[in-house]
Amino acid sequence: MRQRRLLTALLATVLMMLGLQTNAGAQPERTAAAAAQVLNWTAGDDITKYMSAPVTAVAGTTTIVFENSAATGNTTGMPHTLTFDTSDPEYNNDVQLNILANPNDDQGGRHTAEVTLTPGRYFYHCTIPGHGQMQGILVVTEGGGEDTTAPETSAAVTGTQNSQGQYVGSASVAVGATDTGGSGVDRVEYAMGDDGAWQPYTAPVVVDQVGSHKVRYRATDKAGNVSAEKSVEFTVVAPPSDDTTAPDTSATVSGERNADGAYLDMATVTVSASDTGSGVNTIEYAVDSGAWQPYTAPVMVHQLGSHAVRYRATDKAGNVSAEKSVEFTVVAPPAQDTTPPVTGVSVDGTRNSDGAYVGNAKVTVSATDDGGSGVDRIEYSLDAGPYIAYTAPVTVDRAGAHTVAYRASDKAGNTSASRTVSFTVVPGGGVPAPNCPEYDERLTVIVGAVDSGVPNRVTNNRCRINELIEDEKEWTSHALFLKHVKTVLEKLFKENVVDQRESNAIQKAARQSGIGKPGQTDGYRGIFDGTADSFAKWQHVGGGSFGLNADGSMTSGTTKDGLGMLWFPQRKYGDFSLRLQWRDDAPGTGNANSGVFVRFPWVHDHPEESRPEWVAIKYGHEVQVLDRPDGDMYKTGSIYGFDRVGLAGAGVTQKGTWNDYEIRVVDQHYSVYRNGVLINEFDNIGGQEFSPPRSDDPGTDGRRFSSGYIGLQVHSTTDVVSYRDIRIKEL
Repeated sequence: MRQRRLLTALLATVLMMLGLQTNAGAQPERTAAAAAQVLNWTAGDDITKYMSAPVTAVAGTTTIVFENSAATGNTTGMPHTLTFDTSDPEYNNDVQLNILANPNDDQGGRHTAEVTLTPGRYFYHCTIPGHGQMQGILVVTEGGGEDTTAPETSAAVTGTQNSQGQYVGSASVAVGATDTGGSGVDRVEYAMGDDGAWQPYTAPVVVDQVGSHKVRYRATDKAGNVSAEKSVEFTVVAPPSDDTTAPDTSATVSGERNADGAYLDMATVTVSASDTGSGVNTIEYAVDSGAWQPYTAPVMVHQLGSHAVRYRATDKAGNVSAEKSVEFTVVAPPAQDTTPPVTGVSVDGTRNSDGAYVGNAKVTVSATDDGGSGVDRIEYSLDAGPYIAYTAPVTVDRAGAHTVAYRASDKAGNTSASRTVSFTVVPGGGVPAPNCPEYDERLTVIVGAVDSGVPNRVTNNRCRINELIEDEKEWTSHALFLKHVKTVLEKLFKENVVDQRESNAIQKAARQSGIGKPGQTDGYRGIFDGTADSFAKWQHVGGGSFGLNADGSMTSGTTKDGLGMLWFPQRKYGDFSLRLQWRDDAPGTGNANSGVFVRFPWVHDHPEESRPEWVAIKYGHEVQVLDRPDGDMYKTGSIYGFDRVGLAGAGVTQKGTWNDYEIRVVDQHYSVYRNGVLINEFDNIGGQEFSPPRSDDPGTDGRRFSSGYIGLQVHSTTDVVSYRDIRIKEL
């Protein structure tokens, strides 16, 4: 059919060029209708679905209109595409369509294209800007108009029948459906009885309950036409049996109870029955003096007061168990505490004329709860780090600007909104700043990439343990580093900062770290070396997935689709050089989209973002990995949303080839090297390139941090990128 239609169209074209006309089997009414067919797609702010999209169409010449403008609801200037996928054999692949629309482009975001649709299904999706999965299916039917004919259905009942036509033991109902309307059968459904819920039909329905039955059935085609409901009725009887024993029954009552044993707000009664003879046929229950009802699921009793739920069961031989009951009382629950605690904070210390705290600042957090359940815990976060338990005033004595976030939870589970207090500490005063190496806020002592499990507590000289162990020196031998660790721990043991078990654990981690061995003298420390232990130190948030490979690399989008991130929560980095290798492993001929996130805050419990994977997007910077020649305007080496780099300057390698990547960040200056070549430099002075600015652009209000965590982005199972040999050196 498709060949005939293409030949007809080709012949008509040739004759028109000669100044002739022909109908050559053409249908004028259908051609006129197809030529006038216009299909509209619209996009807005949403990154997971189009504002509107067609579901069905008629085969033939079609005008496609794709609009992504302020008029259709786009208020952020976000670009989107409409792309017809031609890589999946399950769908039509004869239309090449990839429209990029932006509210600020020269078309005002409204674009058109002329295509020829053929019968079948087209799969379409959005690929820009890479943070959404907008997709759908367009069903195209043969000429003559839209498919308006519902499928034809039939059903057959089989099984062993007695002389009265009843089915002995069980009956099997097989349902069939055909569609002549052109779009094809999409699904078949069935339902039991007059009011049973519709269920997907996938195999013949076996009914073995003794009694009279009705099975209803229907079918829906791919154009959405639903067949008229039909049904078959039959009776199932038990096979001959000498079973004279009734089923055994029992019941349990569950729910939240008060001190008197009464159930709060609701009691749930679960009834069970067993029969070793012919088998259980039905279970029934009745609440108080009410009528018997079929038992199909646990019974929930909400009415306040004393109750008795009666129950019984019947087997397939007709034996009925003796009636039993359970008794209980339902009472109203006490008033629920829905009010979170009220928090307060004070900052104490000596201040200079500029209002800065001299030497140190002491932060005291308080909380009260008026909801009745009482305060359960208080937590705080220092400089966007993880929330930790607050047990005593926090002394901050590092010079610089600081922010302490705090919150409280009550015993009913209500958590107050996170609040913050900001202040500046300057050197001087009666309490000098501690003479510690690089600040290390990690919760445990981690030597190199080996976690000792020992709390990274503050020592008597006000430095943390890890600051004394990893003191930022470059060790010329492993033995010298181990001697240094032993000396530090002997002093801490005498001061009762660590016990013997903790000292042994840290020394073991130091031996395993390899610091000072050949290959470690360049100052870089591995945070992913291809081993399962190093991979386990990374944490995944959001959609998608990363998998560890046997060759020591890890690959994104291996088992789970969606946008997400694998991040290294062990510590934050300020000025650094990050080195890694990446490889584009996207299936087919396309190119993958990924990126390296840097300098983002702790992703969990962020006060302004509920989705952890978006904390890196909104409050850090993404260094793009994308060698695709079309699509997203931010190519490899770009600072996404801020600074674009084209492929011409990136030195693109062949797909499937490992690339060396170095990202150097000093103050707010970013340098990106690919295979040893500087491909981008960027000074972070705030403000995204999106015009108008996106509503989630932090701009210059201080939320682009001077230190933060490292992460790797995953887009989908088609954006497959592998990474290996990830190392970092603090500058």
